Amino acid sequence: QVQLIESGGGLVQAGGSLRLSCAASGRTFSSQAMAWFRQAPGKEREFVAAISSSSGRTDYADSVKGRFTISRDTAKNTVYLQMNSLKPEDTAVYYCAGDLPYSRVKYAPNYWGQGTQVTVSS
Repeated sequence: QVQLIESGGGLVQAGGSLRLSCAASGRTFSSQAMAWFRQAPGKEREFVAAISSSSGRTDYADSVKGRFTISRDTAKNTVYLQMNSLKPEDTAVYYCAGDLPYSRVKYAPNYWGQGTQVTVSS
């Protein structure tokens, strides 16, 4: 079992930056692939970024490539999402997720956090 708690959301102006954190509990965190998803009002939840257990592989949605960076600190049981050059269309609730194998975490992870709101004003 892995429990996930997100933090770091908030209100930011377009062009600004935010860093989301996801603190994980459970002995299996280091072996889990981790991901970030988001859900905007009236839209389906969508994949944002994923990172493998070894941090050797990362993937991003086309809409965030070059602006967002996912990373993890195994010693702190935490995964991060650094978001730069934010746009109003990035406004959403952001969710942290974890699972194995890596392919599953990008599409149908079993473990989810409660979400953190990110609002980007124009």
